[in-house]
Amino acid sequence: ALVYFSTDACNVCTVLKPKVFELIKTEFPKLNSGYLSIGKLPEIAAQNQVFVSPTIIVFYEGNELFRKSRNFGLEELHRAIERPYNYLYRQ
Repeated sequence: ALVYFSTDACNVCTVLKPKVFELIKTEFPKLNSGYLSIGKLPEIAAQNQVFVSPTIIVFYEGNELFRKSRNFGLEELHRAIERPYNYLYRQ
């Protein structure tokens, strides 16, 4: 699962969010994804040690596989997801 953490006040987050979810939808359709507002659910963000936005965490079987925070691009995110996704779903 991919969780996108951000705040409503983050302009970069607002622009990046639909692009991230479009990437997941088109390239990695079996990957569950969701959005979490740090401002509305600060306890969950803190439990996951998310203190900057945007932060993306990818989980596998309840464990953190990797995270990307603040400065990352879609291509970098694509590469990070591609290898484990191919291993799990395209064998």
